[in-house]
Amino acid sequence: MEDLKIALLIDGDNISAKYLNSILDELTEVGVVNIKRIYGDWTRNEMHSWGKELLNRSITPMQQFNNVSGKNATDSALIIDAMDILYNKDVDAFAIVSSDSDFTRLASRLAESGKTVIGMGEAKTPDSFRNACTRFVSLENLHSSHGDIPTKSDLTQRGVEHVIAKTIRDNENSGKTTSLAEVGNRLRKKYPDFDVRTFGYSYLSTFIEDMPRFELTREDSLVTVKLVDPKSKKDQVNAFIVEQLRAREDQSMTMNELSNLVYENIPDFKLKDLGYSQFYKLVASIDGVTVKTIAQNEKKATLE
Repeated sequence: MEDLKIALLIDGDNISAKYLNSILDELTEVGVVNIKRIYGDWTRNEMHSWGKELLNRSITPMQQFNNVSGKNATDSALIIDAMDILYNKDVDAFAIVSSDSDFTRLASRLAESGKTVIGMGEAKTPDSFRNACTRFVSLENLHSSHGDIPTKSDLTQRGVEHVIAKTIRDNENSGKTTSLAEVGNRLRKKYPDFDVRTFGYSYLSTFIEDMPRFELTREDSLVTVKLVDPKSKKDQVNAFIVEQLRAREDQSMTMNELSNLVYENIPDFKLKDLGYSQFYKLVASIDGVTVKTIAQNEKKATLE
């Protein structure tokens, strides 16, 4: 997304002026903002906070009166202008700043026309608009660099870890390595609003390095990501299982009890990372441990 020619369209009725500097700073990372417009009813007191900011940053205010109660003229004006720019101006990307789902169809339409769509909104922004964008940026994340803390994330670290691990496994199955850049691209395709700042990091590499499941390797300018050696991880899990069985008087334990202990005490344990889809198969592979069926759908592990 380097050196894009960007049209910035802001829903002034929906977004606070405090985010403006952060918005423009973020867009300079991906290109040049050639068109800057903000839409709203400037007769409303709530809009006065934008006044000085617009003058300083050369943003064109677009006046829209709400002539009919309950009807949002600002949304309609922004959408009409966006389509006019699409057909009549030389731009590569649209930055739509709003937390309103009403712009979902607009984002989809612009993307269908081959344009990059950068959505920006607060944490309350509906998933429909987020996912219609090529990329979505949380305004709280941008503003956090000035001392504020994000209040919400629609992503969970567990979900992010799953995407990273799946990317690595897919490549391993094809005999390929996984670059850090590929991981970043996959995460943004899966979650348009993915941003490492949501988790308190500045760099994707640092974020991944702090996850016990993954290792980063640097060679010249290439950074690759891989899963922690499954053999060493399996040895750790096997040793823990044997230790738990020895601690029991009869040196046996049901599979449910044993799996609960493993998941509780080895936080980064992932069965699939070790090559298994069923927990009892892992236990049965351990030397000196037997697995027997004691009832329908219930198994027990015992030290020999």
